[in-house]
Amino acid sequence: MHVLAELKTKATNWRKRKLKMNATQEQLKVKFQQAMGAAFGAEYAEVDPILVSTSNPKFGDYQANVSLSLAKKVGQQPRAIASAIIQNLDVTDICEPPEIADPGFINLKLKTAYLQAQLNAIQVDPRLGIAPTKNLKRVIVDYPSPNIAKEMHVGHLRPAVIGDCISRILEFIGDDVIRISHVGDWGTPFGMLIAYLQTEYPEALTTDETLDLGDLSSFYRQAKKRFDTDDEFKEAARQAVVQLQAGDEKTLLAWKIVCQLSSRAYQIIYNLMGIAPFIERGESFYNALLPEVVQELHQLGLLVENQGAKCVFLEGFTNRDGEPLPLIVQKSDGGYNYAATDLAAIRYRVKVDKVQRVIYPVGAEQTNHFAQIFQVARRAGWITDNIEFVHAPFGLVLGEDGQKLKTRSGDAVRLQDLLDGAIAKVRADLERRLQQEERQETEEFVNKVAQVVGISAVKYADLSQNRTSSYIFSYEKMLALQGNTAPYMLYAYARIQGISRKGGINFEQLGENAKVLLQHETEITLAKHILQLDEVISAIEQDLLPNRLCEYLFQLSQKFNLFYDRDRGVRVLEAEEPLRTSRLVLCDLTAKTLKLGLSLLGIEVLERM
Repeated sequence: MHVLAELKTKATNWRKRKLKMNATQEQLKVKFQQAMGAAFGAEYAEVDPILVSTSNPKFGDYQANVSLSLAKKVGQQPRAIASAIIQNLDVTDICEPPEIADPGFINLKLKTAYLQAQLNAIQVDPRLGIAPTKNLKRVIVDYPSPNIAKEMHVGHLRPAVIGDCISRILEFIGDDVIRISHVGDWGTPFGMLIAYLQTEYPEALTTDETLDLGDLSSFYRQAKKRFDTDDEFKEAARQAVVQLQAGDEKTLLAWKIVCQLSSRAYQIIYNLMGIAPFIERGESFYNALLPEVVQELHQLGLLVENQGAKCVFLEGFTNRDGEPLPLIVQKSDGGYNYAATDLAAIRYRVKVDKVQRVIYPVGAEQTNHFAQIFQVARRAGWITDNIEFVHAPFGLVLGEDGQKLKTRSGDAVRLQDLLDGAIAKVRADLERRLQQEERQETEEFVNKVAQVVGISAVKYADLSQNRTSSYIFSYEKMLALQGNTAPYMLYAYARIQGISRKGGINFEQLGENAKVLLQHETEITLAKHILQLDEVISAIEQDLLPNRLCEYLFQLSQKFNLFYDRDRGVRVLEAEEPLRTSRLVLCDLTAKTLKLGLSLLGIEVLERM
């Protein structure tokens, strides 16, 4: 392979493994490529310099690792290559003189003047200098997906908050995001419920005003019990499904009543959690499209009849006997399953929605399911190299015993109860502190703080975990005022607003003429961190890990607290001008960054706590 082509391939592979560059890195990348072209020839001017943030501040802020990858092609030692690059490298407007570390790393430290200029440029920008993406994509985020007629439980927490966060971030960077809830609103479960109501509670099938979702959930459990033990009822349930699929007027009315009641109940929880509006497009939406899916797979030669069922035999999946595993698309009785509906959704999203990316925040236990339907869709030509379908798996919410979080009776914890519990604990703690401080606050203030902090704590505790891992649900940990928790972030923001109140400062009136002057070590550390938000957001766009943003905000709060610490930090309100205004701007930028970052997590800030 030609040297340039091989190096470009390596650079492409590197970009797939590494995170996207921020604005500063992009500037440095261009300068490095110019230097490599000057040092080794024009064919090297497009080689990726492999520029990354350093893991240790003693090595500066960025490190270029390209010298090591060039050694074999150039025929020189990495340190000699690094030296040649530096001789042609002009970064005087951004960095201090570059330094070489063994075996050939090039370390770069940003100039204080450059940091000041960057902060001054973003202080009046609501996006904090983060430009929208140049490559706009239409993206579907598929979340959350409860089953109609059942109450939402703790298992619905993660898809809701993770899906909402991913949607917010992608929307912020400029993607056209379509939020879709693929609810379970069709099939045998509805046949069971409708058949049960027809015999036990027929008046419920004429209006949605006689039931609530708790009633429906109870009826569903009773219907399931009868379905499993009563053959006559099982046949009645199947007939109800047939009538539903055939469009029987009374059965359809019953189905609509159940769906409407469930949707209204779910919306109350979504509103409480601050989940952004989405389109409800359930399994029923794709029902009429299922025959087309079967027909197209048959025309493509992918369908094989096996024991009366129509299947696609999968590559790389085998049964216990080592034989190829079939994915059933249409059952032997002519019915369809979840795989068929999911394939119809993929096909519709590609052909009608015209998406470039679809993200499924769904539990890790469904990993094989998504791998299988993605394989079939790719073989059918629906998923191509230009269209990305991604399963973003997540772990479980566990109890203190390390098992799935359940009630004492063994049932899954209702999501409403879990949220109410957090709000109640915050309220009790707040009222206790107000009494100790002899502080008078209105009932409206107490209610607002309790709800914001309680809901934020639950959401942040989930998002701050690597989504691929399970975590133990603990009110005590998530409501702590110290550590990587929502209350800690909210308090940091409120603390800054307290500075403005104490000094009679209106941050919005500081204006463009207020300049940042960085002198103290804690100021410089804080400034550098503020400017890294775009890098974090770009990383999440790729790997869909919201915990990166939580960790960034946690470190930002810590760095601000060091900056504002009277023993280790600096004076703000007591400082002389122009440092006083400079530090106020730095406080304001920290607050704006916290507010923006928390909003991308779906968390509201409080001016006072």
